[in-house]
Amino acid sequence: MGEPFDITPTEVPEVTTRYRRIRGPIPHPDTVPILERLRRSEPRSMSGQPPIVWRRAEGVQVHDACGNVWLDWSSGVLVTNAGHGHPAIRQAIHDQCDSGLLHNYCFPSEERALLAETLVDLAPEGIDRCFLLTTGSEATECCLKLARTWGRSRGGDRKIGIIGFLQGFHGRTMGAQQMGPLGDGHRWIGNLDPDIHRLPFPDGYRVTDTSFDGFLRGVREARIDPQTVAGVMVETYQGAGPDFLPDDYAKELRRWCDAHNALLIFDEVQAGFGRCGAFWGFEGYGIAPDLIACGKGISSSLPLSAVLGPADVMDLYPPGSMTSTHSGNPICCRAALASIRTILDEGLVDNARRMGERLLPGLLTIQSRHPARIGCVRGRGLVAGMQIVLPNTTTPDPELAHAIVEECFRAGLLLFAPVGVGGACVKIAPPLCITPDAVADGLDALTTATERAIDRMKH
Repeated sequence: MGEPFDITPTEVPEVTTRYRRIRGPIPHPDTVPILERLRRSEPRSMSGQPPIVWRRAEGVQVHDACGNVWLDWSSGVLVTNAGHGHPAIRQAIHDQCDSGLLHNYCFPSEERALLAETLVDLAPEGIDRCFLLTTGSEATECCLKLARTWGRSRGGDRKIGIIGFLQGFHGRTMGAQQMGPLGDGHRWIGNLDPDIHRLPFPDGYRVTDTSFDGFLRGVREARIDPQTVAGVMVETYQGAGPDFLPDDYAKELRRWCDAHNALLIFDEVQAGFGRCGAFWGFEGYGIAPDLIACGKGISSSLPLSAVLGPADVMDLYPPGSMTSTHSGNPICCRAALASIRTILDEGLVDNARRMGERLLPGLLTIQSRHPARIGCVRGRGLVAGMQIVLPNTTTPDPELAHAIVEECFRAGLLLFAPVGVGGACVKIAPPLCITPDAVADGLDALTTATERAIDRMKH
């Protein structure tokens, strides 16, 4: 999915706003040797993002070494929730480095204890264990392992079924890619697990039936015996949209899992830590999961993830049998503690909600100007997306989506490469510290970029 961006310097109009500054060709000629070195030494899969060589990033802005400044609407792919390089996070990392403890494997540390306690305290009632890991894929795979182990302990060897949702994304490892999958991301596996089932996600756009009857019908059509299901894993929102569950559907899913003694697992890797205008994204549904997989925005910087759950599930494995080499790395833990305190103390959860109320209407206005090419716009808090389509269809148009992102970074607005179904969703996810002026500035840039890209396609 996706093609590399051209790294040939291209002359672009100068841009000067409070948040964006572009001078000369993009990418800057002085950065091209670095891009060429990367393309020689890395796999092709790493060449999919806009060719901007980051030098530093602060708040909502990314700088190269040549004086160009981008307004960041990517958050480094939904990581820098508290903003890039927040002083409190930088200081926490600095202090931990100076302490002399950089790594301790699974040996005890105060840093790990503090973060585990903090996350448990922030989780819904009944969640009393926290297992710290490194990546989102590691967290979702751990949830798969725990659900199956718990299921077998309750219903024997048959109770190992996992229900996921089509077009979901839980990571790029083997189990994670089977629980979606998004596009053909699972094809390389070959021998798919017959007890991992995938049902349509009720997005209300490509899947028009958003009733829970659709789930029940999917279970019947797939010939799934509900008593063999150990867990249901769902993203709080599918990143391909972003698409959220209907509230009634989410509540019915909670009841179904309870009725059939299955764990409800929410993948909060993208949605957590204030992104959706609530600390946990699933709060918007008025229900609580049994297991939570989280990561990305947990530290606003360093690699860290976690699985949260009740003791009767999390304690299934004896000492030494469910660990991770970098579990709760002390530097990452200190960064996460500082990030969480920042998000809470600076009111960034509420800010995400309020700024989302400005962002989404602006995106809908852009759609209203190009209804034939923007098939759907969704958003909640500070995550949103525009589905780019072939004229007057719901067929994804990845070429136009790519062109929109390209026009954006040439104008000083930074988005990551298109994602989702057919690689045609222009995803928007600014840091949660963004201001009303910066939202307006980004919408101006996106409006112009969309018009330019559509005009390019006509010629």
